[in-house]
Amino acid sequence: MTDEHTVAIAFSEFPDPVVAYAMEGDEPRIAAINEAFESRLSAVSAETPVTELFERFSVVESNGDEEPVTHVTRGDSVSIYLDDSGELGPFFVRVLPTGDATGYLVFSDVSGYPDITDTPAVSRASSVISHDLRNHLDVAKAHLQAAQETGAPEHFEAISNAHDRMERIIRDVLTVTRDEPVVTSSEQVTIRNTVTEAWQSVDTGAATLDIGNALPTVTADADRVRRLFENLFRNSAEHGSEVDSQSEAGTAGSQVTVTVGPLENGFYVSDDGVGIPPDERDRITEPGYSTRSGGTGLGLAIVEQIVAAHGWELTVTSATDGGARFEIGF
Repeated sequence: MTDEHTVAIAFSEFPDPVVAYAMEGDEPRIAAINEAFESRLSAVSAETPVTELFERFSVVESNGDEEPVTHVTRGDSVSIYLDDSGELGPFFVRVLPTGDATGYLVFSDVSGYPDITDTPAVSRASSVISHDLRNHLDVAKAHLQAAQETGAPEHFEAISNAHDRMERIIRDVLTVTRDEPVVTSSEQVTIRNTVTEAWQSVDTGAATLDIGNALPTVTADADRVRRLFENLFRNSAEHGSEVDSQSEAGTAGSQVTVTVGPLENGFYVSDDGVGIPPDERDRITEPGYSTRSGGTGLGLAIVEQIVAAHGWELTVTSATDGGARFEIGF
């Protein structure tokens, strides 16, 4: 961590608290901190052992099989949970080693999230924490290494994207582990407007959206309904981009069309992708269950929770053109 310019570039791209560390012998020590760290957790002197930083917290747990500082020492890409039930924390800390006896600790404040309880959903989602998050940490690690070597700004966009993906996974895991999702059904939500907003906030690739007429207005929690649509759109775009192995043409579903239309007392979201086999329709809303390689299996579980929290009913069936169709009845 002797290249001050490299540290400054990396720190300037992170709004979250960040610590740069370097190994001295077999002990990781703090090399530098960014302004966000100093304002949120107060200043820490250079050369301070990372263990002393962790000792500020009463709870220090990693998703690895060793003590957190051991993983930092070994250069493992792990995640660490810190909390002291007081002014500090809770934080979700990403360890991003750079491969040259240096690295970063990136702190994300998770004080706004509910506590995780020991529920079946936790065990089903644990593989997501250990596998999917680690993959994105590795991506961020590789781009940090490239940024150190080149200073090219495009690497920071890739790092930001990886972190956004990790934040969404964390949010999804915490959502499915709640006993009951909290909704505030006090707003008049115009489904058509919510559909448009949700579509614009999701990376749908080459997919297209067809919005039907006469979509209802319903008393609901606007933020939750928007998230419901975001997850359904993401599901259609991701699964629709797969090659339909049963099609003689082998057409890729990246051109999938997603349709939102009215029901007599509700609405539906359908697509013209590869569809959902009948024997899997009862399982696709189970937390952790996914038919797509790399999928977390949490998006549709959250859809079901939002539907249930409003007292609505979700039906999964086939669209007229063979794709998937999700019907939400009020």
